Amino acid sequence: MNDLQIIPFTKKYGAAVATLITHIQQNEFNVPVTLADQPDLQDIPGFYQQGRGNFWCAVNSKDEVVGTIALIDTGTGVGAIRKMFVRADYRGAGVALQLLQLMEAHAVAGKFTGLYLGTVPVLQAALRFYEKNGYVPVKVTDLPEAFPRMPVDTLFYCKQL
Repeated sequence: MNDLQIIPFTKKYGAAVATLITHIQQNEFNVPVTLADQPDLQDIPGFYQQGRGNFWCAVNSKDEVVGTIALIDTGTGVGAIRKMFVRADYRGAGVALQLLQLMEAHAVAGKFTGLYLGTVPVLQAALRFYEKNGYVPVKVTDLPEAFPRMPVDTLFYCKQL
């Protein structure tokens, strides 16, 4: 899968990103969330490409979006990871790791001190992936005040940079 490029989001990919993410959420993992529940997907530049934050797409040689990751700049020195999704036929091929490493390098360059994320228990492979890459579980009460919680998330992780 070395035909991939990881690039910052541009509006050209808006519909493809929304389709990829909602398909995975609804059809693969039965997470009860719709596009309407995620206004961030309808304004990616306004939600993610602010301050030191960004949103990246893994794009294959056919210009298809096969993976995403986003970093929210909370304005407090910590970042919130969101929208980490990889299309099923690209999982296990290192795409998620490439996305995570690029985002972490961006966070380090931007002088973030820590990264936080929220997720759901059904995403067992994602939980193992985060733990393997240095993220440790944290209690909801230990989240920074500025962390933007999603209503569906019940598990939280942190990595100090």
